[in-house]
Amino acid sequence: MDNQLSRIAGCRRQISPQLLQYARELRQRQTSAEEVLWECLRDRRLFNAKFRRQHNIGRYIADFYCHSSRLVVEVDGEIHKLRQLQDAARDAWMREHGLTVLRFTNDRVLNQLEGVLSAIAECLPSP
Repeated sequence: MDNQLSRIAGCRRQISPQLLQYARELRQRQTSAEEVLWECLRDRRLFNAKFRRQHNIGRYIADFYCHSSRLVVEVDGEIHKLRQLQDAARDAWMREHGLTVLRFTNDRVLNQLEGVLSAIAECLPSP
C-alpha cells in the first residue's frame, strides 16, 4: 500500500499539466474558510504535522493533505451540496487507497475552528 500511495500522492507522482495548473489556481483563490484553516495547519503548526494545500492525489485535488498521516481534509462550500454523489465517490476512492478523509463545512471552520482542529488532531500521531 505504501508504494501505491507514494505513486498517487508522493513526490514522484505523475501529474497532468492541466491538473497541476488547476491546483495552482485553487491556491490563488482560496475561500475564507480555507484561508483560516491553512493558517492553523501551515508550517507544521498543528502537532508538527506537514500539510500541503491543494495537493494532487491521483486525479483529484485535496484541499489539505498530510502524507505521513495519510489524511485528507476537505472544506466544503455551498457547491458541495450539489456534488454529494461525486464527493462520495471521490472519498471512497481515497479510502480504497488507504487515506482518511475528513470533511468540514465552511461554516463549521469559521464558527467552530477549535472543534475542527481537534478532529484533525485526533487523526495525527501524538507529538
